[in-house]
Amino acid sequence: MSKTKLGLLATASALVLSMGAAKADIVVATVGPMTGPYAAFGEQMTQGAKKAVEDINAAGGVNGEKLVLEIGDDACDPKQAVAVANQLVSKNVALVAGHFCSGSSIPASEVYFEEGIVQISPASTNPQLTERDMDNVFRVCGRDDQQGEVAGKYLAANFGDKKIAIVHDKQAYSKGLADETKKNLNAAGVTEALYEAITPAEKDYSALVTKLKAAGIDVLYYGGYHTELGLIVRQMRAQGMDTKVMSGDAINTLEYWAITGDAGAGTIFTASPAIETDPRNAELVKYFDDIGYKPEGYTLFTYGAIQSWAQAAAKAGTTDSEAVIEALHSGATFDTVLGAITFDAKGDVDAPGYWVYNWKDGQYLEGAIQNP
Repeated sequence: MSKTKLGLLATASALVLSMGAAKADIVVATVGPMTGPYAAFGEQMTQGAKKAVEDINAAGGVNGEKLVLEIGDDACDPKQAVAVANQLVSKNVALVAGHFCSGSSIPASEVYFEEGIVQISPASTNPQLTERDMDNVFRVCGRDDQQGEVAGKYLAANFGDKKIAIVHDKQAYSKGLADETKKNLNAAGVTEALYEAITPAEKDYSALVTKLKAAGIDVLYYGGYHTELGLIVRQMRAQGMDTKVMSGDAINTLEYWAITGDAGAGTIFTASPAIETDPRNAELVKYFDDIGYKPEGYTLFTYGAIQSWAQAAAKAGTTDSEAVIEALHSGATFDTVLGAITFDAKGDVDAPGYWVYNWKDGQYLEGAIQNP
């Protein structure tokens, strides 16, 4: 083993936290941004994974064996994601329900592919995740080429006569989504007035806001995460701008409103259907309500990722990766909180598509609009 890999393993040992007190029969993991600016999504993943493992164990486990959960923190940093992935290899994990950021999922997937570990992301939407002939890589969410089609067509249909700016923060998810939206907007005969990139995790985006104001931008499409967009919106409103704002699925956290306050009213974004409102999930949602947690965003998607793996392992009669991968690729239907789902040859799910949501009074479920 190289010194580099040894160094990564040593670094990662501080990043992976065991959730089980006893030795695991079967170890599964979820990995995401448990710390850092996107930690709200890490909390969603943790809550969903913990409940999935609890429910599966209560029902007898997988093929008679109980699950123990490992939680890995990649902070949405690609290098840290690879370090965590290598550490999980040493833990003999059977499944990784992760990562969250595409920029973490893609490099980490190289490790899982080499070691034959099943990876099912609940949230990584960049098409490249499943476009590299890796039979072990799956996702239960949609893709940015699907999401960008909905966003681009929506912008063209509703704001085609306005000045539109497209901005992203250079990360894999962000740029991928912005570019897919731009492609579909342009295909509809509309050309954006401005295309810009910013640096994530900064506190002052006044230079961008000044440029948007000088260009007379009516609509801002932002490819990126809620933390940066929240600041941009606040700074736009502080400069008296009433620019309409649209973004993607990384805005589906109540933390966005915590950043913007009333300034965020009217922000629209694309995201998968809010499965927490599905009556079939009422009992599960009540569990979260009773513990004081709103199962928003990717909480139930993480639950569903573990659920689908467990059902594939039951179908295969083993947790051996090759057999589980074959079961996942078999065209079988898995009955999950996401509904009845199957995976295609690439590992993509037959997702129900994207909806357009509107932020209002601190909530984003009211005013949901199905695919235009």
